[in-house]
Amino acid sequence: MLGFVVAAYLYEHFPDRNEGFLTRLRAKLVNREALAQAARRLGLSAHVRLSENMERAGGRNNDSILSDAFEALVGAIYLDLGLEAARAFVERALLAPLDLEALARRPDNYKSLLLEFAQARGWPQPRYRVVAEEGPSHARTFTVEAWIGNRRLGRGTAGSKKQAEQQAAREALARLQATETVEEDGT
Repeated sequence: MLGFVVAAYLYEHFPDRNEGFLTRLRAKLVNREALAQAARRLGLSAHVRLSENMERAGGRNNDSILSDAFEALVGAIYLDLGLEAARAFVERALLAPLDLEALARRPDNYKSLLLEFAQARGWPQPRYRVVAEEGPSHARTFTVEAWIGNRRLGRGTAGSKKQAEQQAAREALARLQATETVEEDGT
């Protein structure tokens, strides 16, 4: 239901944009990080019931728990008050606080950008290597390195392998772009 409401909103507000643009923008809005941020803006963490262990492990600030709480709230509004009320809530709580044009322009798939950068130069594909896993299973932290050929170019740490890979790719891309800029300037 959440994906439907967001997709309909984007279709209405960006009628001249193609399907790929709308799909990418929806993915930036309906994901764990974006929904957790919306939950934080609403102060939902204060209303989530947690076990003592999860409380001690920092569960009140856990993106997965917060995004699930946001989705549950949307579902409850839908069940109690109907589609129109749920749509209005999603628009007010998730969409209105954001600059959707700026969000659409923000590059956040750094793995794809790093792959394109490497391919444009005839380099091998980037590889990602998990170098550390820490914490209990419900609050795991992953550290990942990004490699191209035999060069380690980036490192990222996050609560999921996917996020850690994105951080490592972002660092690698920034390092490569900075090196390329220096070489172009001749300095």
